[in-house]
Amino acid sequence: MLNPYRGMPREIYVIFVARIINAIGAFVGPLMTIIMTQSIGLSEGKAGFYLSLLGVVCLVSSLSGGKLVDRFGRKSIIVLFTVLAAVAYFGIGFMEPTEDMIHFIIVAAAFSATTKPAYDSLIADLTTPANRSGAYALSYLGWNIGFAIGPILGGFLYRHHLSWLFFAESIAIFVTVSLIFIFIPETLGKTREEIQDEERYLERCVEGSIFKVIRQRPLLIFFALIMCGYNFTYSQWSFMLPMQIMKDYPIMGAQYFGFLAAFNGFIVMVFTPIVTRFAGHLPYLQRAVIGGMLYAVGFGMIGILHSLELLFLWAFIFTLGEIVLAITVSPFIADNTPASHRGRMTSTLAIISDAGYTLGPLGMGIALTYINMATGWIALGVSALMFTALMKMLECRERQIALHKSVKALAK
Repeated sequence: MLNPYRGMPREIYVIFVARIINAIGAFVGPLMTIIMTQSIGLSEGKAGFYLSLLGVVCLVSSLSGGKLVDRFGRKSIIVLFTVLAAVAYFGIGFMEPTEDMIHFIIVAAAFSATTKPAYDSLIADLTTPANRSGAYALSYLGWNIGFAIGPILGGFLYRHHLSWLFFAESIAIFVTVSLIFIFIPETLGKTREEIQDEERYLERCVEGSIFKVIRQRPLLIFFALIMCGYNFTYSQWSFMLPMQIMKDYPIMGAQYFGFLAAFNGFIVMVFTPIVTRFAGHLPYLQRAVIGGMLYAVGFGMIGILHSLELLFLWAFIFTLGEIVLAITVSPFIADNTPASHRGRMTSTLAIISDAGYTLGPLGMGIALTYINMATGWIALGVSALMFTALMKMLECRERQIALHKSVKALAK
């Protein structure tokens, strides 16, 4: 079961451990709404405004991080901005719960968001297409292992020692950055190494802006747009699904949703190695088609049958889709991006694909004023099928391009 993770560069295992520690200490993010409404006393509307502001700031920070990563290096940006985030969170621990606390939390989150393209680029630099899916899967698994523990500890700290919520996150961040600083070398130099393998010709360094690179690789833009549609559907995991459960089980709904969330985490931890082993050899876009189909069934069927037992079945199905896409998206982008532009490409495409997470709750919130929830779930299933069909068309187009290249090579 662990075969996909064997034989990785040592640095990938360090990143795995760092991701676990970082996720265990990710206390503030999951509790942001509660901190703002309960501890600070903001209205739901104002808390929603700050959450939206946080999302926008992190998006801009990630985009800036992509540029910095390609210019100054992966490790340099991770160490600098992670230390800044740790210092910021530690300082927040001495503050009283006021709106100023929220402003500093946003600043700290922005520092952390700046490092995301660096981590993705670091993994891409250290791997090849042969082991890249396993490396990203291991990073994804590490985060989910830690996140299965973090919110529980965070809830305890929030109830008893609010200030230690921030101190503990700061300590976890310092431990994480220490591992990166000690055990992982700078990999920016690897991007300047000549890639001899003809199958990796798309990873060879090029000159010019990110917009020039995107124009030369339109498949990536179409892929990101389709992923936006997938993410629109997946965003209902935290928006429509809690409302559905509270509607069906007004008294026990919150507890049942907690069980469902724990079940989701359990499936990720157990099945990520299995899915990686059995699906890791498939072409990326074929995997993305499978992920879309699992989303369509898992979310769409909630509108037809949503007893508590079947909700766990549908959650199992769409969680498998989540795993398939988690081991597909980043490796596909890495394999099709010049090493010289990895940071910028990662952050640019994330703006497009992650827009689905923002538009999902907004779009379905408006839709539910006109349709009932069951119809909404079925519409989501149909929408996911449509985007899956588009992904299948993109897969066919990729095959045509590969065939055309092979024919040209034979003609020479």
